[in-house]
Amino acid sequence: MYLWIKAFHIVFIASWFAGLFYLPRIFVNLAQETDATATTRLLGMARRLYRFTTMLMIPALLLGLWLWLGFGIQGGWLHAKLALVVLAIGYHHACGSILKKFEGGVNKRSHTWFRWFNEVPVVLLMLIVILVVVKPF
Repeated sequence: MYLWIKAFHIVFIASWFAGLFYLPRIFVNLAQETDATATTRLLGMARRLYRFTTMLMIPALLLGLWLWLGFGIQGGWLHAKLALVVLAIGYHHACGSILKKFEGGVNKRSHTWFRWFNEVPVVLLMLIVILVVVKPF
């Protein structure tokens, strides 16, 4: 049972992060776009992707919780990983907040800022995978 839960946890994490990789890229395009029709289309894409990504995040977190509590996974690396997961959840919600600002027409950030913002989930995922695989402490 452990390996099945672990496999599905990895699939949902990968899917959730795929959304976190792409959503800020849509924000880059929204920050550059001047055409109202294209902006409307990009907002629709971002809204649907955020909703879908949220639906992927929930089972990823629940399966991770099941692995942690149900199978007694422990260690210092886990505390660091959990801290990074909290940051990933915060990033996810920050994306939702940014989306609401775009929908309200009040974005005050440049496309360059969003390009840098887009790198955050890459770093988070890289650190999480290193902690899980290497278990340095």
